[in-house]
Amino acid sequence: MKVLVTGTAGFIGAYVAQALLNRGDEVAGIDNLNDYYDVSLKNARLIPLKEQPGFTDIRADLADRQRIDQIFKEYQPERVVHLAAQAGVRYSLQNPHAYADSNLSGHTGRVPKLSC
Repeated sequence: MKVLVTGTAGFIGAYVAQALLNRGDEVAGIDNLNDYYDVSLKNARLIPLKEQPGFTDIRADLADRQRIDQIFKEYQPERVVHLAAQAGVRYSLQNPHAYADSNLSGHTGRVPKLSC
C-alpha cells in the first residue's frame, strides 16, 4: 500500500513510518523540519528511514497548497496518516501565524478525493 505520512521527523511520525515500512508498505514522508524542536534530532530520526527501500523523504510545508497538491498527484497515496502539527500553546501566542498555518490551514481540505 502507498501511504503518505505527515510529520515523519517527529517522534510518533518516525515510528509510524517505520512500522508501515516493516509491514511492506511504501511510505512518502512529509516534514518541513522547522526549528521548534532540535533539527538535528529530527534529522537523526529520518536517517534510518531514508536508508530503507520504499521510503521517500519530502520537504514540504502543509500550508503550501500547490506543493501538497503536487505531492498527491505525484505519489498518489492510498492512505494518509496525518501527524504533522505545530506544537506548543506558548509558541502559538508568540507566533500565531505559524501555528495557524500548520495546524489549521495545513489540515483544512488537504486530502483530495481518494477511492477507498
